Amino acid sequence: MPNPKKVLLVANGDQRQSANEVCWPAQRAMEQALTAALAKMGAQLVRAHPFDPARKHGFIQSQKEGMAVFANVDPKTPLIVAEAVWQYSHHLLHGLISHRGPILTVANWSGTWPGLVGMLNLNGSLTKAGVKYSTLWSEDFTDDLFLTNLAAWLKTGVVKHPTKHVQPLAKCKVPAAARAVAKKIAADLRRRKAIMGIFDEGCMGMFNAIIPDELLFQTGVYKERLSQSALYYGAMQVPGPEARAVYDWLCAKGMKFHLGVNEATDLTQGQIYQQCQMYIAALRIADEFGCEAIGIQYQQGLKDLLPASDLVEGILNNSDRPPVANAAGKIILPNQPLTHFNEVDECAGLDGIFTNRVHTALKQPVENTLHDLRWGDWDQSGTTGDYVWVFLISGSAPPAHHVGGYAGTDSMRQPPMYFRLGGGTVRGIAKPGEIVWSRVFVEKGKLKMDLGRAKVITLPKEETDRRWKATTVQWPIMHAVTYGVTRDQMMARHKANHIQVAYANSATEADLAMYAKAALAQELGLEVCLCGTKADGKGF
Repeated sequence: MPNPKKVLLVANGDQRQSANEVCWPAQRAMEQALTAALAKMGAQLVRAHPFDPARKHGFIQSQKEGMAVFANVDPKTPLIVAEAVWQYSHHLLHGLISHRGPILTVANWSGTWPGLVGMLNLNGSLTKAGVKYSTLWSEDFTDDLFLTNLAAWLKTGVVKHPTKHVQPLAKCKVPAAARAVAKKIAADLRRRKAIMGIFDEGCMGMFNAIIPDELLFQTGVYKERLSQSALYYGAMQVPGPEARAVYDWLCAKGMKFHLGVNEATDLTQGQIYQQCQMYIAALRIADEFGCEAIGIQYQQGLKDLLPASDLVEGILNNSDRPPVANAAGKIILPNQPLTHFNEVDECAGLDGIFTNRVHTALKQPVENTLHDLRWGDWDQSGTTGDYVWVFLISGSAPPAHHVGGYAGTDSMRQPPMYFRLGGGTVRGIAKPGEIVWSRVFVEKGKLKMDLGRAKVITLPKEETDRRWKATTVQWPIMHAVTYGVTRDQMMARHKANHIQVAYANSATEADLAMYAKAALAQELGLEVCLCGTKADGKGF
């Protein structure tokens, strides 16, 4: 392909006006830097849609708007999707599917403005849709790696990143003990099967987070499609004393709630009680339908009716949680989590079911959760020379993952920009230890899974606070160091904005848990790869 004189740019955004307006300055700065970089290479970057002065931003804000934009785009023109913020992939997925020219997704590298999170979701969605694309990321769009790869894309329409850290499971040495555990669990899933409860599918346009039913069937897991309206109704039927009992239980465990009186800006007692009602309702609905795991969409459904679902989600994922009885008076899943997958990410839901079963069999901690692959940076405290990721989910992690458990967990109001009706988070600092990370995704019409190993480290308060302030201080944080996987290798390979994590009691036990989960996925028909190395630097 000859070096193009014109490259089109599209900027996808949130569906919420408040978020797009607040985030626009970061997007504008990114576009200016991209324009300058391309100009030095003899190319002109042209927006495919204008800035809207009435809305105070230049984002595509809906699927309808995206279709109008792409109706006027030459499908053969080179196209850059520039992301400095979180975005809803379905706003422009349609246009990218039908586009015939080279596509480049580009993200900033910022904790405050999570373009890399949005881009990873779009990349996963494009991968699932079978769309060819290239991808780049940069802190300021002037570094040699970015510029070299950008020049290559302008010349050839393709950027390829090395992924030597990825090995098919078939080429790895899987311990016999892991194979045995996997075969037993797989046989049980084939025979008795499992139900995954879906409270409204397709959160925030995350096409990559929806597993086609016919692919899920092979795993022995089936969807029960539930409605968030039923969850709302169920929550409203929970008597006040029952909700207060949940809150009192959490307080007795040492969890701290930062309460105020202004509903618009503070976390209030009333918001917490409504979240406790939702917690009880979610357990009872899951029990009624026999769900082994559930996912609540919330963002574009319940957000207009109830406070955020995060308190519900984090507590559900904990073994030690407030007891709830069903209609027959029986305690639902006593001393066990009800696996919850945030933002109804079905790939995380399937992973959560696998994790819970494997870790139960191996007598390892069963609490697991997804996080956003939010950002990363070198440690500025001098504590470690390793690159440290910020895994940060948008509101809740199980208290068992936090330093101090419930006593080290607090709850802050969700930011009004996203959550008008408030609601408390389940926030803490992830405890040090060995973890398994993983991701289920769809590519070329097949279910696939990547797994790897990492450790969670402790950083000084000042460094933790720096990272929290650079991201979202209301949300739980994990300082993660991946074994044998660099920042750029992770970005080049990962097909989602989310990453699943679970602790094990030691490095050796974490290795076994990873092997067992990988073998289980393979037994059930997934294509599985292991990424990076063990803790000791040895390959798999």
